[in-house]
Amino acid sequence: MGQRAGLQTTLDRAADGGRLTPEEALELYRSAPLHALGAAADAARRRRYAGIDHIATYIIERNINYTNACVTACKFCAFYAPPKSEKVWTRDLDDILRRCAETVELGGTQIMFQGGHHPDYGVEYYERHFRAIKEAFPQLVIHSLGASEVDHMARISGVSAEEAISRIHAAGLDSFAGAGAELLPARPRQAIAPLKESGERWLEIMETAHRLGVESTSTMLMGTGETNAERIEHLRMIRDSQDRTGGFRAFIPYLYQPQNNHLKGRTQATIFEYLRMIAIARLFLDNVAHIQGSWLTTGKEAGQLSLHYGADDLGSVMLEENVVSSAGAKHRSNRLELLHLIRAAGRVPAQRATTYEHLVVHDDPANDPVDDRVVSHLSSTAIEGGTAHPELTVLNS
Repeated sequence: MGQRAGLQTTLDRAADGGRLTPEEALELYRSAPLHALGAAADAARRRRYAGIDHIATYIIERNINYTNACVTACKFCAFYAPPKSEKVWTRDLDDILRRCAETVELGGTQIMFQGGHHPDYGVEYYERHFRAIKEAFPQLVIHSLGASEVDHMARISGVSAEEAISRIHAAGLDSFAGAGAELLPARPRQAIAPLKESGERWLEIMETAHRLGVESTSTMLMGTGETNAERIEHLRMIRDSQDRTGGFRAFIPYLYQPQNNHLKGRTQATIFEYLRMIAIARLFLDNVAHIQGSWLTTGKEAGQLSLHYGADDLGSVMLEENVVSSAGAKHRSNRLELLHLIRAAGRVPAQRATTYEHLVVHDDPANDPVDDRVVSHLSSTAIEGGTAHPELTVLNS
């Protein structure tokens, strides 16, 4: 059997639900023809979502950055400032609550609370803020932070990771956003984030959260100099962890942005490498339900293409985003454009909840919501009043 025939046999088995070995995944990632790889991943997606496979989802959310002060100094990050720098800033609670109010007014359902590892912010800081947000806006889902922040806040407060998770969950955290995964294998992680916890520790904290009933997403930062084998090893570590706890709702690969950081664009991944990763993730991560395309870091066309390579979700209309934008991500969108991208890919768009239930299925373009304020990176707090959009309810799908 020739190599191409052998690769197709492996692709067919994976598309039918057979579990790939890491060695098979690496061979497919390196050598399978792009369109064959995409076709197998799309078949796996359609099999998993039989009956609703015509739908692709999106969410309206806001990324609220509470501080840029950070002691971790990751080499790929253009957002952070050293804690004693004159460039440091911190948002007060009133400012954060105003941003939450605007999110609700614009139909947003989720906030991602994201910031640096501030040397003074322990568990108590997050408890106070999450409790205040939930008291004011109980309808907002707090899908925020990740194992790195847990590791940091627990150390500042002198408690275990388990206690930290339990306390911030009780205060209002609904789920973890999978932040800080970057690359889990030791060599690339040490190269780009030497002050962060190890990949094994990141997974250990996430598994602790999962056992405490706090689910999460998982992420991957592509293009900082990692090898193909290390990318597949990252997937293997996630899949093995998922076998143990089942708490990862989704996998979201995104591309390193090269401006204003210490790596200075010496590496980077191509759009084709990204699409191959979306596809191989759908085939290899047979125990992770959702694969999300990242139009924010790849561009809208590549995000749309990801829907043909195994992705079932196109991410968000992010009303505010400052982290990857600081590193050069300039792509912008709005809700109508996102709906058009999904339809042009041959799918029916649906606004989803954090837990991926469909809130609104946009099956008739004539009924599309029209609000020119629902724009990514809006980043204002100027809207007065607010209706809180109580009409958004989970649909049977």
